[in-house]
Amino acid sequence: MTECNEFSFGFEACGSREVVARFDGGTITSDAGALLLRQTDKLLNLLPRLAECFLDGRNQQQVKHTIQEMLAQRIYGLALGYEDLNDHEQLRMDPVFGLMTGRVEADEPLAGKSTLNRLELGAGTRDRYKKITYWKEAVDELLVKVFLESHESAPSEIVLDVDTTDLPLHGKQEGRFFHGYYDAYCYLPLYVFCGEHLLCARLRESNHDASYGSLAEIQRIVKQIRAAWPAVKIILRGDSGFCRNELMSWCERQDVSYVFGLARNQRLRKIIGAEMHAATQQWEKSGVAARVFTEFQYQTRKRKNGGWERERRVVAKAEQIDGKENPRFVVTSLSSEKWTAQALYEELYCGRGDMETGSRNSSVCSLNE
Repeated sequence: MTECNEFSFGFEACGSREVVARFDGGTITSDAGALLLRQTDKLLNLLPRLAECFLDGRNQQQVKHTIQEMLAQRIYGLALGYEDLNDHEQLRMDPVFGLMTGRVEADEPLAGKSTLNRLELGAGTRDRYKKITYWKEAVDELLVKVFLESHESAPSEIVLDVDTTDLPLHGKQEGRFFHGYYDAYCYLPLYVFCGEHLLCARLRESNHDASYGSLAEIQRIVKQIRAAWPAVKIILRGDSGFCRNELMSWCERQDVSYVFGLARNQRLRKIIGAEMHAATQQWEKSGVAARVFTEFQYQTRKRKNGGWERERRVVAKAEQIDGKENPRFVVTSLSSEKWTAQALYEELYCGRGDMETGSRNSSVCSLNE
């Protein structure tokens, strides 16, 4: 057996500084920055409240790892970039993870990958073979409650962004479908944001329309918000995937304003023919992108699978860019007195850009099925 008894190793000096390698650093971690997350959680009291959303059917006399401890271990791991449960075979011995999860005995390891896997196997319903599960309604309510608590007083107006994005799959997962738009096998989670606050993250299979299940989520969220802020004005914003008569009609009945993208078609293009011609002339003279805005009342034609039940305000952007047409349309319940056509498109609808970035960043954390 080779015996290494050298206490330190010297390296080439860096200017006037001596460089020495030693082995007396004690227990070291590369994730000390996570302590800031722990302090944030202490202010929000988020993880203890999330733990209350779970049902623990284990024999408590034999429990070594509490629900709150395992949730903290898994959530902090995700926040630090450790997405794979296998990572916790090493992380369970990390001293900082022990500190963040509230483990009193520093030498006792945290939960292993198998124990954490059993935590995540719960489907939100009672199951005699799964001792740990969660209440979907309680988790949903907590997300909105944290958002409400972030305000010292009720705002006069809020914008709820609804969106979906792809969650790529690289194996034979249950509910695996190919999505033509994303050109990959993926899930299609639904998100609802208000600014930087996540109000809903619902994991869905990708063989559904983008708006699938969105009405029920919006109804639930709006009900909870209005219970706390009865007078708040709510604007619902989304792309053309959510431009559905069912959702718009519900908004109109519930005094919720909306602005949705509207997919292009030949009929819409014909309506803005004069504006497109004007934009083309401007581009030919200046050589830079030209925009002309207009608005009109529009109703889709009757179809077997439905259509709009009434006329609605449509704002159009007739744009000529790089020698080609780039028309865009949005439908809204907001009046022209409050929002002119150009302001509604450029300031309100295009504000979706920040929200879309947030939904992509959240796609790895879609834990709530």
